[in-house]
Amino acid sequence: MARILLFLTLLLLPGIAAAQDASPDGPPVASNDIKSLSEDQLFARLAAVDGPSPQAKRLEAEILRRFHRSGSETADLLFGRALEAMNAQEHALCLDLLDEVILLEPDFAEAWNKRATVYFLKRDYGNSLADIRKTLALEPRHFGALAGLGMILETLGRDEEALRALQRALDLNPQLESVRESVESLEKKLSGRAI
Repeated sequence: MARILLFLTLLLLPGIAAAQDASPDGPPVASNDIKSLSEDQLFARLAAVDGPSPQAKRLEAEILRRFHRSGSETADLLFGRALEAMNAQEHALCLDLLDEVILLEPDFAEAWNKRATVYFLKRDYGNSLADIRKTLALEPRHFGALAGLGMILETLGRDEEALRALQRALDLNPQLESVRESVESLEKKLSGRAI
């Protein structure tokens, strides 16, 4: 159960914070200024943060906000309904809606990621892994998908691969404390095997 909660925490991360704080590279950056940054700049600043901070939360939230836009109003509307169905634990409806979103916008990485989440919740790890791989093919820096990949690989007993995926997620987003804890736990487990 703790693993499912970790997965959901990573994939259904909170919305955008509105306050102002110091950026990792110097002067304070307001939320409006964050919106003007390119995705490459957002990821660079997020990776430069050493652990949790209000600024890192805002950077993460802006990245996630962008992840949730498909470029199609119709797909975005269906995607919103899919998220409502997911939150209501209506998995069949959620999958149907996400299938439609993917048909409309096959390059919308977050639709693949959310469908992977639903498959994970149904313990359908094969389909979840397939959709995570598609998510990462479309958006290699998707730290939530990498964290999900790590969790599934660990569940399947593929600890070395799991550790690599979780470390990559943490490299992209150092403030993911639950991922950091999983990395530490796996490192201890794997070092114990070497003895």
